[in-house]
Amino acid sequence: MNKTEKNRETAAKAEDALALKVGERVRALRSRRGLTRKYLAQHSAVSERYLAQLEAGEANVSLSILSRIARALGARLGEFLPRTEGALALYEPLQEFIGTLSAEKQRQAFLLLRNAFSKSRTKRRGVALVGLRGAGKSTLGNLLARHYQAPFVRLDEMIAQLSGMDIGELISLRGQDVYRRFELQALEQAIADYRQVVIETGGSLISQWETYGKLRDNYFTVWLRATPVDHMRRVMEQGDLRPFAGSNARAMQDLKLILDERETDYGKADYAMLTSDRSIEDCLEELVRACRPYLASN
Repeated sequence: MNKTEKNRETAAKAEDALALKVGERVRALRSRRGLTRKYLAQHSAVSERYLAQLEAGEANVSLSILSRIARALGARLGEFLPRTEGALALYEPLQEFIGTLSAEKQRQAFLLLRNAFSKSRTKRRGVALVGLRGAGKSTLGNLLARHYQAPFVRLDEMIAQLSGMDIGELISLRGQDVYRRFELQALEQAIADYRQVVIETGGSLISQWETYGKLRDNYFTVWLRATPVDHMRRVMEQGDLRPFAGSNARAMQDLKLILDERETDYGKADYAMLTSDRSIEDCLEELVRACRPYLASN
């Protein structure tokens, strides 16, 4: 094999590796938003077959097609690129040190760095609850607001008021990108309208870096967690199975994947609380105690 052939082989391997990484990123972002491949195909005007090939790393990657997929997901095109391709690498000694820490110690290190270098958060306007459907945001958020005599605001209701549509209709007719713009607008309105408040957010808000950053800058954020079984049971009791269509086994598999994909972003919240295998009263007692500094003066 001559030098030219070797170069071609090396380039082909690099392209295959990049295609695989891009496919993994597309699949991860789709999963984090809780969307089916069929839904993404319909809203990006890209065939479901191509999406399957793309996510498997077997498609010829096209920037124009990736742009359509990004718009449908409400994402930036750069989010599909591997980190070393799309963003500045971490300071190498820091990267090596962080890699030696356990997951819990990495979280602690992140909180220390964020508190040391992010802008001041002393003027927080209340509490924001994040987490997947079925974690207890509506029930506990309402009770927490009553305890402190603070307004309880559901961000989805504000989005519906601003858009003049219910959430399902808004996403179906106008797409994820428009929904995300209304979501950010609703948050900005809540920040302007309420001095102290308890806010319930949508489960996928954490996937939007600008909106989630603004939420964490202005509120004490609490991640309400539950086991996959409890999430599924509570959602079924609510009569809402989207986006977990299909058999129970497949629905549970999808749910576990979404929880896994979103865990890192949910973990950026200021406080995390498990609601499984606990009474509502026990959960509320902990939540009241954790949120006292941000609501007691109301």
